Amino acid sequence: MFDDALIQQLAQELNQSEKSRTQIEQFSKRFAGMTVEDGYRINRAWMQLKFAEGRKMIGHKIGLTSRAMQVSSQIDEPDYGTLLDDMLYTCTPGQVLDIPFTDFIAPRVEVELAFILKKELRGPDVTVEQVLDATDYVTPAIEIIDSRIEQFDRHTKAMRKVYDTISDNAANAGIVLGAKRVDPLTTDLPWCGAVLRQNGVVEETGLAAGVQGHPAVGIAWLANKLAPWGEHLQAGEIVLAGSFTKPAPAKVGDLFEVDYGPLGKLEFRFV
Repeated sequence: MFDDALIQQLAQELNQSEKSRTQIEQFSKRFAGMTVEDGYRINRAWMQLKFAEGRKMIGHKIGLTSRAMQVSSQIDEPDYGTLLDDMLYTCTPGQVLDIPFTDFIAPRVEVELAFILKKELRGPDVTVEQVLDATDYVTPAIEIIDSRIEQFDRHTKAMRKVYDTISDNAANAGIVLGAKRVDPLTTDLPWCGAVLRQNGVVEETGLAAGVQGHPAVGIAWLANKLAPWGEHLQAGEIVLAGSFTKPAPAKVGDLFEVDYGPLGKLEFRFV
């Protein structure tokens, strides 16, 4: 296990990487024996730096929710990170939102559903039924993921480990909201789907059932996973349930249109 001094050092490196938009080398390569717990401790230390700079927590994200992603990452459960106020972008229906590309290093776009809570959820025994009861509404969401830690090592081209991703706030960097809001108790959430078009070309399609069979499963998992840290999901928070498409790499000028059918559209452009 990493000592406190190293945890603080690596949190500072992540903070500086985000500010300078310069990626850093993989922690798992630099420090043998790194663990999942080390990753979460680094992430929490980084978030404390951001809170000290004036950022506010608005919720959480859940990642690596598909079986394929867990196998490729050599883990058997999702990961999670923190949503902050400066990560939130809001679309206006019928208009294209401009998102500054300079807010990111190497942004990629994922298609998700967001749960907005009206009641707190405290583990360790939270169920899917309790998640649905505690949810004010569900709405389409885009997660913009990023890599402060190199996704592929600059020397060996080896892919980063899950410990690196967890340290890097589970790769979270942004969230786009602004489509319709639906009642989780009357909406067949697993059958909510979306078509992602990038510059007019269909790049990804998917159903929310791809997120562990039901997107609320991950919310319950997160509430229970936070309990040993003395943390819980709070009323008013946004929780991203996990992507049901592969990440779509973005570059300056790219136009994204994500059509959720009856739930509306999210349209944005990187400028």
